[in-house]
Amino acid sequence: MNLKDLLSQGKLRAHKTSRKEVENLLAIVRRDIKDAKVEDLSSDRRFACAYNAVLQLATILLYCNGYKPEGTGHHFTVFQTMKIIMGNQYYAIADYFDSCRSKRNITDYDFVGTISESEVSELIEEAERFLEVILDWLKKNYKIY
Repeated sequence: MNLKDLLSQGKLRAHKTSRKEVENLLAIVRRDIKDAKVEDLSSDRRFACAYNAVLQLATILLYCNGYKPEGTGHHFTVFQTMKIIMGNQYYAIADYFDSCRSKRNITDYDFVGTISESEVSELIEEAERFLEVILDWLKKNYKIY
């Protein structure tokens, strides 16, 4: 499976990103990591903020490779494309982020109070680490950085 296969399946569409778009997404990531640390918020909401941060970081990878997710299941698609773009050493973290997607769906759509504080802390730490990975990736792989 590669990005062109996902394009032909209708899971992606061509997209030309810009420095401004990437910077806006990075601003969203930083805001969401900061919001995830607000202890007055529920653990469910904090988890959702941290999840959105990692989703936007993975989206940056996809945008910088000339694609945008399309249709239903686009969060899943973003994490699958992360594996394609980043390679084998990022499969485990992409799978972890996808499992967070499932948990976020439950807490956003089905039940309150399903996320523990330790799950929030773990995802915040992973979001901060992944932010550094993406910033480094941008410097090495994306012409405008």
